[in-house]
Amino acid sequence: MTLFGFLNHFPWLVYLSAALQVIFLVHAVVTRRNLSWILILLVGSYLGVLAYLVLEVLPDLRGGGRRAGAALQTGLEAIKPLETRIREAQARLDESDTLAHRADLAALQARAGRLEEAQSTLTPLLSGIYADDPVVLLTSAELELTRGNPAAAEALLNRVDLRTSAATRTRTLTLLAQAQEAQGKTAEADATYREAMTAATTEEPRARYASFLLKHGRQAEAAALLDQLARTERRATPLYRRQEREWFQMAAGLRRALK
Repeated sequence: MTLFGFLNHFPWLVYLSAALQVIFLVHAVVTRRNLSWILILLVGSYLGVLAYLVLEVLPDLRGGGRRAGAALQTGLEAIKPLETRIREAQARLDESDTLAHRADLAALQARAGRLEEAQSTLTPLLSGIYADDPVVLLTSAELELTRGNPAAAEALLNRVDLRTSAATRTRTLTLLAQAQEAQGKTAEADATYREAMTAATTEEPRARYASFLLKHGRQAEAAALLDQLARTERRATPLYRRQEREWFQMAAGLRRALK
């Protein structure tokens, strides 16, 4: 029996292959795998799926199963239209008015460009029992920055308790430096970027500070910082490189701009 004859006899195998390809393609896009995997998954059928599973998914499961599972779940969720996700988030909020539900809805509304709605979703939290919750303050500050209100963002960020967690500290200081920079507070922004880089949980502060240095004509300092980022990327685990890919890519673009 030929291959095509076999597949005609068992058509469900074709559907299974297509389903697996779609799932792993979504995973590859969301976790920012190498573009070659997109081609392999598109044309490789079961062989492509098997190679991706063995070389990409299983190592993640061994090194961090929860992270890999969350990435896959995020990928599956991401294929829904944004407006559908907003409606579902609104329904969850209507059913149970919690901090998490409000923050999720506000984030989706902001992504859809509905900034006023997003701010309205968060506003009740700013004067309630969650008024000083870092999630609320950070989300609201990001919205104010997006709307071009860096002074309002700075006021919110100054209320965040930096002792909450290292991640909260890193994110807060990075946003605060951006807000100060947008207001022309160059010296303050410089100091805040440096503080954000100390014990940072992500490469974002270093990448953004390098961009800041370039904008202010400090090419030598920027080059040294970008070299550090390049060394970090080379020594990093595959999982960390994927996690920080946005900032490593930003650094690569800045290095090209220096040449």
